[in-house]
Amino acid sequence: MEREKLDAILSEHKKWLDNSKLGRRANLRHANLIDANLSNANLRHANLIDANLSYANLRHTNLSYANLRHANLIDANLIDANLSYANLHHANLHHANLIDANLSYANLHHANLRHANLSDANLSYANLSYADLSYADLRYADLRGADLSNANLDFSVLPLWCGGQFKADEKICKQLVAHTVRIMELSEIEEPELIKMMNEYKKGWHREKEF
Repeated sequence: MEREKLDAILSEHKKWLDNSKLGRRANLRHANLIDANLSNANLRHANLIDANLSYANLRHTNLSYANLRHANLIDANLIDANLSYANLHHANLHHANLIDANLSYANLHHANLRHANLSDANLSYANLSYADLSYADLRYADLRGADLSNANLDFSVLPLWCGGQFKADEKICKQLVAHTVRIMELSEIEEPELIKMMNEYKKGWHREKEF
């Protein structure tokens, strides 16, 4: 998309945000915004369905309540972006930089977050069910109240603090128990009954044969 046209859309959107009777809500559905510089832009409530934002600079951008369903955000810079309540259903955030991003209450159902950097991100109460978080960096991320049911957490870095409490499915619970058992065994923790119970519970977890 030509910069002049994009700036005109952003200008009309700003007017619409100030007064819905003026201006026009940004409709960037299917827009080609590859490598676009949208840092510090206000795209709150914008329509970005199926938009291509790969490699875009969205640092400090306000995307709260924006519709980014099926959007391509591969390698996008979303450092400190506001994505609270945004719809990122089936969005592709592979290798995106989301350090310090606000994703509270965001819909990330079936989103691709493989290799994404989510360190220090706010994911409280986000819907991450069925999301691919393999190899994602979640260090210091706030996951309080988040739903990670059926998410893929293989090889991800999870936070071990009070903000790392989230809802999960049995597959993830068995995976976490399996790692806990291995740590207890390597640490020579003498709790044979507890370890026996945990071993019984984790039977059948998806990486049991290679663990």
